[in-house]
Order: sequence, then structure tokens, then C-alpha cells
Amino acid sequence: MEMPKDKGIDNTFNLLTTGYPYILERCKALNTEVFETRLMGKKMICMTGKEAVNLFYDSDLFQREGAVPKRIQKTLFGQNGVQTMDGEKHIVRKMMFISLMTESALKRLGEITTEQWRLRADQWKSHEEIILFDEAEEILCRVACLWAGVPLKETEVSSRAYDFGAMIDAIGGVGPRYQEGKNARQRTESWIKSIIESFRNGTLAADEKTAIHTIATHRDEEGNHLNTQIAAVELINILRPIVAVARFVAFGALAFHDFPVYKDKLKNGDRKYLEMFVQEVRRFYPFAPFLGAMVRKDFQWKGFQFKKGTSVLIDLYGVNHDPELWDAPYEFQPERFTDRKKDLYDFVPQGGGDPNTGHRCPGEEATVVIMKSSLSFLVNELQYDVPDWQDLSVNHVRLPTLPKSRFVFRKL
Repeated sequence: MEMPKDKGIDNTFNLLTTGYPYILERCKALNTEVFETRLMGKKMICMTGKEAVNLFYDSDLFQREGAVPKRIQKTLFGQNGVQTMDGEKHIVRKMMFISLMTESALKRLGEITTEQWRLRADQWKSHEEIILFDEAEEILCRVACLWAGVPLKETEVSSRAYDFGAMIDAIGGVGPRYQEGKNARQRTESWIKSIIESFRNGTLAADEKTAIHTIATHRDEEGNHLNTQIAAVELINILRPIVAVARFVAFGALAFHDFPVYKDKLKNGDRKYLEMFVQEVRRFYPFAPFLGAMVRKDFQWKGFQFKKGTSVLIDLYGVNHDPELWDAPYEFQPERFTDRKKDLYDFVPQGGGDPNTGHRCPGEEATVVIMKSSLSFLVNELQYDVPDWQDLSVNHVRLPTLPKSRFVFRKL
């Protein structure tokens, strides 16, 4: 059976002008869950839906090696990091990250997050207005370094947070925005390499449960330590995602503003409702648009041929807004998570599948912990006013996106 095709010589422009809904909208227009297109001059298969997610995370059929574009490795992920690996190499490297996500470590992460929000808020007294997203990036940069055992001077916080943010912001950028992400990656890797070297030569001490200790002493499947460059890439793969949660914090604040009834419900300290609210923020608002892989071997799915070496994109945004999976998917309803059973393939804000064996993000629990601490602080420990002059619209064309004004508030 011939796979449906998105017409055109190259549809990169259509992707860039449609943004997050691109795959979902094309699937609806073509009445399919899978279609073929060309993006950035390359043949690409795009998929959406729960069954497609299940397929995408079958490691016998798909691989990551060779699938992550160099432009993404040179900005967001770094080169030769865990996201580009398969098989035993991937599992050994992945377990290094999972070992950091213990119950006690996550509890400490939540405590550090709350503490840093409180410390920073004390400094807002002299500010007329605060840009929440910018503040959140700096706060979470401090949190990331404290939790990971990475020394960070106060004079460095702003520039380091900026660089982490620039790497994230480059994923959908072209021209200056992409170049800034590349420059930020180079600066950050140089800094973290020096930190790794200091730990290894004994001039920097760190608790054995911290990320820097774990990564700097990690041995690969052949029993060798990671070289300094790759160790730096992987340590950044701990720090950068923590800073990235600033986007979810901004979206959480936007949800408080747009749906104030939920802010009132959270003021009673109901931890279960806080969990539901956080998960709905992760589902409802746009974060990662899609993820890529490469076909490992020829196979057929639903009568369609998948050829070895073909690039494939799975639609994360579309799955989280699929009316087949979610009632009223474009309505913000935390209650939908009240008694919802955990499913590895239909709730995919940070990827799908089993994080222990596959390529789903191992830091999802850390994301939820940080969001809980941050949003609980905003709703229970801070009184603020949201000025009505700002533009709080969310542009779904921009990748990655944010409330346009980055959410400005006045502390009371």
C-alpha cells in the first residue's frame, strides 16, 4: 500500500509556519496516522497516535544512532550523548542517569527548588515588575548546579542560565538564534569540561550521590571512563533539562491566570490535586513538538512500507491533544488525571515508552518535582498581580514557544 504523501518538493516552510500542530493537521487532512514528506531536503515519515508511539519506541525497528540532526547535537543535546545511542551502550549510559533519580535525591531536588524560590523572591522587593520566565531560568540554573554538585559563582548565574536557555531556544531557530545556541553550547561545554577535570584531579570534591560524581566516575560497557568531552555533554544533559522546566513554570503561571479556579483549589495544600494540575500543564501546553528516529530494518506497519535508513518523526504535541485519547483535549482539565492509569504511550510530553529500557526521558519525575515545588511556591507563598498590558498569547508556530511577554507580574 502506498503511504499518503504531503505534496510539495520540500515542506520545511510549511513546518516552520505551522509549528506544533504540523503533523497532526497534515494527518487530519490526509485522513491517516502516517504520511511521507520532505523536510530540510530529506525524506521523512511523520506519525501520530498511541499505536504510532508504541511502534516508534520498538528498539528492534528503530534506532537513534544517526537520527539526531547535527544541528540539534551542536545546540541542544551535544555530540555523542545518550540520545544518539542504541543497544547495550545506550542501556549502560541510560542507567547512569536513572541511578540519580532516587526517592531521596528527588526529595532533595524539591527542597532545593523551594529554597531557591524563597531566596530569590526576597530580592524582588526592590523590583516594580518581574519577568517570571527569566527569573525561573536563573533560579533553576542555581537549583541544577546545587543538586548536581557543580560549583556556580553568583556572578556567573545570569550568563550560565542564559546559555542553557539559548541552547534550548535554538531547536527551532535559524540564523542568529541558531548560531547563538551553538555559541552557548561551546561556552557551556568548555566550562563543564573544566569542572569535570577539577573533580578528576582532586581539586573539586563532590558527594558520591551527585551527578558530577556519578558521571565523572561512570564506566561504559567496556569498563572505561567517559572522556572529558562526553562526560561534559552528559553532565549538561542533567543541568540543561532542569533549566528547561522554566517553560513549564511559565505555563503553570499562565494556567493560574487563565483558569483562576484552579489556583484557588491549590491553596488548600492538596498534594494530589497539585500532581493533577502539574500533569495537565505538561499535557495541555506545547513543550517538545516531536522526536526523531531512523528505521533500523525494512518492515511493514498497517500495510505501509518502512525502508531501512528512513528518518521518522513522532508527534508528541498531537498525541497529547488526540481526541481519540483525551476528552475535550483543548480544554484545561486537571481532573482528567484523577484516577487515570499510567500509560507509557498516550501521555508523552517528554517522550514515550519505558524510561528504564528505551529512549523516554529519565528525568520526568525530576520535572514533576520541580514543577510541584515551583508552582506551590507561586500559589501559596507569593502574592502578586498580573498587569493587563502584557501579551500572554502562546504562538504555536514558534519552536519552542512561551507566553509572548514571558509572564510579567508585580509582587505585592
